[in-house]
Amino acid sequence: MPRLLYASSSPYSSKVRMAAAYAGIAVDLVPIKTEEKPADLMIANPLGKIPVLVLDDGRSIHDSRAITQHLNRLSKSALFPRNPDKRLEAEVLEALADGICDCALSMVYERRTRPEEMVYQPWLDRQWAKITAALDLLNANPPKLPKKIAAGQMALRACLGYLALRFAGKWEKGRARLTRWAARFDEKFPELKPCIPG
Repeated sequence: MPRLLYASSSPYSSKVRMAAAYAGIAVDLVPIKTEEKPADLMIANPLGKIPVLVLDDGRSIHDSRAITQHLNRLSKSALFPRNPDKRLEAEVLEALADGICDCALSMVYERRTRPEEMVYQPWLDRQWAKITAALDLLNANPPKLPKKIAAGQMALRACLGYLALRFAGKWEKGRARLTRWAARFDEKFPELKPCIPG
C-alpha cells in the first residue's frame, strides 16, 4: 500500500487525503513533523516538504498537485472531469486554493521563525492582500458543489480549513457565501470532514 507522509495541519496534505478518500484509493497515513527532518521524509523528498506519496516500488511523488494527478490516473478520472473545459476549471481552482495557502503559510512562517522585532509587516500585509483578493473573487462566485466534485473543490475546502485553523475570525468577515459553501461541502461530503486541517 502506498504511504502518504503528511501533517494534519497541512492544507496540501488535507487536499491529498480528501482526494485519496474520495477516489477510493487506500493509503497508509504516516504523520510527519517536517521541522525534525525525519530520514523517511528527506529520502522521499530532499526538499523536506509534505505531502509525499511513497509508492510500493519506492518511487516518491511530491507536490500535492502531482499527487492529485497521479491519484486521478489511478482512479480513472475520479478527481478531474474528462471534459477539457471542466478539467481546466478544476485545475485552475486547485491552483488558486493552493496559492492562497502558499501566502498563508508564508505569513505563518514569517511569524514563527523570526524574532518578533524582525517580523516584516509589509511582507505580511502583501500576502494578506493576495489572500483577500482571491477570497473576494471566490466569495463573489463560489464554485458549484455538484454530486461529483473534483480536486479543485477539495483544495478549496482544505484551504478554508487551514484559514480557519490559523486565521480564525479574520478571513470570514464579509464572506458569508464562502463560509456557507464550506458548511455545505461538509454536509454533502461528511466522509471528507476528518481530512480538514486541524
